[in-house]
Amino acid sequence: MITKGKKVAVHYELHIDNAAGELVESTREHGPMSFTFKEDQMIEGFEKGLEGLKAGDTFEIAIPCAEAYGEEQDEYFMEFPKSEFIGDDGEWDDELFAVGEVIPMQTPEGYQVQGVVEEVKLNTIVIDFNHPLAGENLFFKGEVVSVSE
Repeated sequence: MITKGKKVAVHYELHIDNAAGELVESTREHGPMSFTFKEDQMIEGFEKGLEGLKAGDTFEIAIPCAEAYGEEQDEYFMEFPKSEFIGDDGEWDDELFAVGEVIPMQTPEGYQVQGVVEEVKLNTIVIDFNHPLAGENLFFKGEVVSVSE
């Protein structure tokens, strides 16, 4: 039975809003997701939905936006001068910085973060640092593969 400290493996599909919503992620292609229950960083609502289940049990867990990654925050949209992204060759790379591309960056404290190019202007670029699922209600559907010490 899934309780604090147990090693858990689950297969799941993650959809937006409900089972008929857009499929965002599935573990079926790469094998189950494994984690230590209540010790690894998981969405609290996901763990609540799994608590007490055992291997072979199926689950459907709906998590509202506010309890998942929250709403998109305007302050996480940041504008930078294009000059900060000029390559060693002195050129701006239109493909690398196209709208929708993921850009790895580093905070002043040295943490690695990823942003998504939101807009490319004449002299600046707008990057969105919100979690990709911010603003979305989540729906997990799956099964418990294993539970162990």
